[in-house]
Amino acid sequence: MKVPFLDLSLQHQAIRDEALAALTATYDANRFCLGQDVTDFENNFAATLGYERALGMNSGTSPLHVASVLGGFGPGDEIIVPPFTFISSAWGISYVGATPKFVDIDPVTFNIDPAKIEAAITPRTKGIVVVHLFGQPAPMDEILAIAAKHGLFVVEDCAQAVGARYKGTPVGSLGDVGTFSFYPTKNLGGCGEGGALVSKNEALFNRAKLLRVHGSGRRYYHDEVGFNFRMDGFQAAVLNVKLKRLAGYTARRQAIAKRYREEIKLADVILPATVGYGDSVYHQFTIRHPNRDGLREHLAKHDVGTDLIYPVPLHRQQCYAHLGQGEGSLPVAEKACATCVSLPIFPELTDAQVDHVIASVNAF
Repeated sequence: MKVPFLDLSLQHQAIRDEALAALTATYDANRFCLGQDVTDFENNFAATLGYERALGMNSGTSPLHVASVLGGFGPGDEIIVPPFTFISSAWGISYVGATPKFVDIDPVTFNIDPAKIEAAITPRTKGIVVVHLFGQPAPMDEILAIAAKHGLFVVEDCAQAVGARYKGTPVGSLGDVGTFSFYPTKNLGGCGEGGALVSKNEALFNRAKLLRVHGSGRRYYHDEVGFNFRMDGFQAAVLNVKLKRLAGYTARRQAIAKRYREEIKLADVILPATVGYGDSVYHQFTIRHPNRDGLREHLAKHDVGTDLIYPVPLHRQQCYAHLGQGEGSLPVAEKACATCVSLPIFPELTDAQVDHVIASVNAF
């Protein structure tokens, strides 16, 4: 039996007629840049997930960029960010001329370790980018207490955690700004690029709205230097179709994860942690094993797709070599990169495919 790591075609075929009808309506109405589809998606996203307001954007990286502007980050500032994440988590910091300060992760949850944040704070520290990695909420109480103590601006990167909650509160609404990605592989993915920004602070949100469209609140009048970060109507149309199904997609991911958790019995394997403050929405089901590469080769021979997310921590990327956080400086993240492998976990997996993944892992 073949089990791909991810097969988007299954989800897209299931909604094909509805999605094409939505796209046709958008096309016929010429609603290509922002427009009613985007407004509807923003309202639907906020209402469905529990935000006061939401702002659609053209990618998941753009709201991170805007968040750095909203935080007042700039040259000379240090912004704390975990190294075990996708590079976009740090891009917004770099785009405004600030410096990423990579802080090691918790070995159990993979999220940034609050115990190590305070030691990394200097007089130059201005903010924290918190990543809710793989769909698992980060420990926000501890992080927010540190931020409040030092007057730090908190950005929540929720790219992998749409629908996740921390102690009942939707992630993204705990810090100053929350950001999302709707890249096709995400739990809520478009048919192209897309993203969103949320904030409980109306002034910050309104400024983000201005920055999204060339710093302009009125056509041809520009209040500040802005960006072209508009969401396009086609992406919003598809996302409106998928958003209605997000709860079902999430429940299926969690059901698959429950089976993996209960039935994978391989010696020396470390399964994703569960925590008391919030259930993961399982963008990834990432396990650790001391012979990760051997396990991955074994699974490939059994037609089970896997991926390495992530093979290189951010502080070891060439683009950040100048920061001087060399090998061994963040050992927990480095070990995670060397021992982690992600198993298939998308809603369209059949029970038989899940059986095959579990049996193949256990047979290693």
